[in-house]
Amino acid sequence: MSGGVDSSAAVKLLLDMGYDVSGATMRLFNNEDAGLERERTCCSLKDVEDARYAAFRLGVDFYVFNFSDEFREKVIGNFVDTYLAGGTPNPCIQCNKHLKFSGFLNRALTLGYDYIATGHYALREFDEQSGKWLLKRSPFRGKDQSYVLYCITQEQLSRTLFPVGGLEKSEIRKIAAETGLANAEKPDSQDICFIPDGDHGKFIERAAGSQQAGDILLTDGRKVGRHKGLIHYTVGQRRGVGVSYSEPLFVLEKNVEENRLILGTSSENRCTSLTARQVNFISGEFLQKDLECTAQTRYHQKEVPCVVSPIGEDSVKVTFLQPHAAVSKGQSVVFYNGEVVLGGGIIVDSER
Repeated sequence: MSGGVDSSAAVKLLLDMGYDVSGATMRLFNNEDAGLERERTCCSLKDVEDARYAAFRLGVDFYVFNFSDEFREKVIGNFVDTYLAGGTPNPCIQCNKHLKFSGFLNRALTLGYDYIATGHYALREFDEQSGKWLLKRSPFRGKDQSYVLYCITQEQLSRTLFPVGGLEKSEIRKIAAETGLANAEKPDSQDICFIPDGDHGKFIERAAGSQQAGDILLTDGRKVGRHKGLIHYTVGQRRGVGVSYSEPLFVLEKNVEENRLILGTSSENRCTSLTARQVNFISGEFLQKDLECTAQTRYHQKEVPCVVSPIGEDSVKVTFLQPHAAVSKGQSVVFYNGEVVLGGGIIVDSER
């Protein structure tokens, strides 16, 4: 229970289905001490109290599990290191992989529970033909969160329930309101939970020190400005770079070795293929031959047709059928077959 309306409504739905339910919150860090806005993040002290009150109102036991050390190492550490290396990480994916569906699930099993349940908008289904569990998109694409769940394994999926996955947000808020939950109209969490005011550059500089300014270049080598440190930019970014030009420019590359920010036009902001590592296929069976499917390289992005080819034990090459925009190292590429999530991995390289 994050303190938000989705996980609170999930408890109510599970109780109505006859499950014996307890609530639990992962304590990751102290948001208030970091200067975060309470209403726009998850896992703050107020969120813990909101979750505790919801559990009390629903009549279920409530736990707080301290995963602050693991979060600092696996999520915050990865976030900082990836930015310093020129990538753009997705911390929600790392949190799901290392904490929610690993540490949190293991804690629940140790306490004797059969399942964990979350407020994610996604579905699971058992496929009798293959004997495998399937992870599927929410039918309401605007809320679908399957992209950040691709790291889940068969064992983890078999032990996980998504009670709100097939419902619209308005239905969730109605359930919460009818149950008398104080968080029925609580705003959704926004931004990265541990980043003050969404300023990731300031957060990284606090952790790793001030970053050196450098040249901003076009793809033909022309210098068009100075950047304030590569960590302040993301691949695909258009606004806020501080360069005037005859046509819109996008961040194409962060050259860490030479401390240069490379910009290009819209036609240059596309790639034909990418390489991904740490690839997980939810079926538990790694790819043995080329696979035609669709891929998504950003959260809430529209998926595009591609061919996925195995190139190593945990690596694949993804070739797009048409040039694809704003592919960034450190982000994840996630593979779909219709509504079914096949798996995904971390982008490490791309070719224009």
